[in-house]
Amino acid sequence: MTLTFIDASFWIALRARTTPEHAAAVAIGRRLAAERTLLACTDLVFAEVHAYFSRMVALREQVINDFWNSSIVRFQEVAYNDKTAAIELLRQHRDKTYSYCDAVSFTVMRRQKIRRVASFDVHFRQFGEFEVINEAE
Repeated sequence: MTLTFIDASFWIALRARTTPEHAAAVAIGRRLAAERTLLACTDLVFAEVHAYFSRMVALREQVINDFWNSSIVRFQEVAYNDKTAAIELLRQHRDKTYSYCDAVSFTVMRRQKIRRVASFDVHFRQFGEFEVINEAE
């Protein structure tokens, strides 16, 4: 099975119907389901999504279930070496506005050889190492 990394921007667009990317996120979600791909993420991605929905009780519970009760979501452990590599990446790319979560995602994806990411965050495309799925095909 294929493993596709999911960024917080994708999951937020999927669950927040008022975002401009919502329709694309739904279509991408259907595409990934049809491909029977597994969804990879880190606890940092979950934390970003949960924080976004933390004041919306129903959606907060939905995203908790999405991540923690799903048979297709695979949490990738963040090793100490991933964290130090992420800090180094942030230092090397001072001209970019990557977040720490972005940088950790990049390093985990590199280590796990995950080549594809569902994301509406421009930083994944800027980084240039991954196939970014951000529109319906």
